Amino acid sequence: MMYCSEVFELLLVLKTFEGSSFILIFILSIIGNCLLLYVLFLYEKLKNVTNIFVLNLACSDLMITVTLPFWAVDRLQDWVLGHFACTFVIVTEIVGFYSSAILLTAMTVDRFITVVLHNMPRNKVRRQRFAALSCAAAWTISISVSIHVATRVTVEDWGGRSMCLSNVDFAFTLTVSVIFFFLLSIIVFCYSAILKTVLQASNRRKRRTVVVVLCIVAAFIICWVPYNIIYIIVSFYKPNSCYARHCVIIAFSICRVLASSHCCMNPILYMLSEKWRKHLLDLFSCKKVRRVRDRKRTTGSCVKQNVAFKAQSSAVVLEPTCS
Repeated sequence: MMYCSEVFELLLVLKTFEGSSFILIFILSIIGNCLLLYVLFLYEKLKNVTNIFVLNLACSDLMITVTLPFWAVDRLQDWVLGHFACTFVIVTEIVGFYSSAILLTAMTVDRFITVVLHNMPRNKVRRQRFAALSCAAAWTISISVSIHVATRVTVEDWGGRSMCLSNVDFAFTLTVSVIFFFLLSIIVFCYSAILKTVLQASNRRKRRTVVVVLCIVAAFIICWVPYNIIYIIVSFYKPNSCYARHCVIIAFSICRVLASSHCCMNPILYMLSEKWRKHLLDLFSCKKVRRVRDRKRTTGSCVKQNVAFKAQSSAVVLEPTCS
């Protein structure tokens, strides 16, 4: 059994690991999500239902990402940024987390309807409207939750260290935890039905989506479920001994790093798709730039030909069509 001094040394090492992990996740997430957004705007149609969800999920991940440098400084030193920055960081993190969970659930329901209930009459406008309303609801609910938490944010001295904390009540913690696991049950149910339908299909191309689907669900469960479980335990359980108290802190720190890492996983998982890999290869090979340049050159040559033809003949004007 460790004594308190030994546990304290372990905590120092763990906080260094946690701060370094936040910096690494921040770099990977900024690169991955910005690249995802760039490819999305360059190659894809933003009115597409899936792309609407991808766009909003990337924004949610970026909101969590921008808070990581602040938490890294907090772990490596103390919270020295004051109450306003503490409120901003916690509010931004909560908006990113809850909007991501709701958006992923809505995206799952849309895929469930498309894949499993494919015999039902589908309307493109209704799907787009569902996606837009789902995104609006996700941001509205997450912002409402963050406002409630913002009124309970404090900067306190804890063990000789200044810490940024959110002192929410037990009823609020229990409510948001129940909502999270309710959303998780919807995701698991829908994706189970999707996998069953896809595996029964004879189309080999559809079977390839099984890997992407499994990875998306697995990443969400692995990253967020342990964090929410330990969050409930911390709210219920108040250890008395020094050893037990620090063990809970260690578990909470590890789960928090794991949850934060989810913001850089979605871009990697989307790149498992053949379409997104092709877009990425086209981007790095500058094919899009070449096509734009060729189109401009072709358009310019068409204009020159039209001017020449019009100048040569006043009776008959030849206007060649260029694609």
